[in-house]
Amino acid sequence: MSAPFDVFDVHHHVGRAFDALGGDVDAGESAAALELETRLRIMDEGGVRQAMVIPGHGYLRPNGIADTRRVNDEIAVYRDRTPDRFPAACGIVEPRDGPHALGELDRVEQELGLVAISFHTRFQGVSLDSQWILRYLERMGELGLLPVLHAMDETPEESLWKLASVARRLPDLTILALDAFGSYEATRQCFHVADVAPNVVFDTSLSYNFDFIEEFAVHFGAGRVVFGTDLYSHPVGKRISHLLPQIVACDLPDDDKAAILGGNARRLLRLTA
Repeated sequence: MSAPFDVFDVHHHVGRAFDALGGDVDAGESAAALELETRLRIMDEGGVRQAMVIPGHGYLRPNGIADTRRVNDEIAVYRDRTPDRFPAACGIVEPRDGPHALGELDRVEQELGLVAISFHTRFQGVSLDSQWILRYLERMGELGLLPVLHAMDETPEESLWKLASVARRLPDLTILALDAFGSYEATRQCFHVADVAPNVVFDTSLSYNFDFIEEFAVHFGAGRVVFGTDLYSHPVGKRISHLLPQIVACDLPDDDKAAILGGNARRLLRLTA
C-alpha cells in the first residue's frame, strides 16, 4: 500500500513481548535482526514512513530499576540504529521505584534524548491515578517529556475516568492516551474525557473502525487524534492497522487527514518531517 500522506505511527512496541507471561522468545542477534526486518516490511507494506518506538512493558525486573535503565538504553539504541524510520523513542519508568524513578526521568531526557515516557499500569502494579505517576508527570512537564498513558478501559487499572482525573490535575500538560478507543463503550466514553480534559490527545490503536473516531475528530478537532497501531512486529505483528485506508477514504478534509496521519504526532514530539 502507498498512502497519499506522510504517515507517522506513534505506537510501536519493541522488546520481549511474552516475558511477563512466562513465554520463551529468542532474544539473540538473529531474532533482533528478524524483528527489525519484519517491522520495516510491515511499515513499508502498510504505507507508514516513520514511527515512535516504545519498550514493551512486559519485561522482567529481577534487578529492579537497573532493568528499567537497560530497557531505556536499548530503546535509544534501537532509535539510533535506524533514525530515518524511528526518529523518536519513548522510555519507561516504574511507579514501584518511587523517588528513584525521578532520577531516571532526568537521565533519559538529558543522556538518551528520549522524548516521551510510557505508562501501562496493568503491567506496573499500580492504578493510573497513582500519586507517583502524578509526581512523575509533573517532573516530565518540567523536562519537556511527553506523557504517554495506556488507557485500556476494560482493565480497572487503566479506566478512562482515571485518565480524565489525571489530566484534570495537570491541565497545562499535554497527554497522549493510547488504546482508549478499544471498544464501542470506551470510544463513547472518550467523548466525555475529551470534553472534560482538553489536554488529552488520543491515538487510534485498538479501534475496530474509524467511523466513531471521525465523528470525534469533527466534534473536537483533528488535532485531538493521532495515528497509532500498537504494533509488536515479531513474533506477534503481521500488518499495519486496517484503519489507515479508512482514514484515507473518510470524509474529513485532506488537511485533517494529514494531521491525524502524521502532522499531529510530529508536533507533539517536536520533530520535523
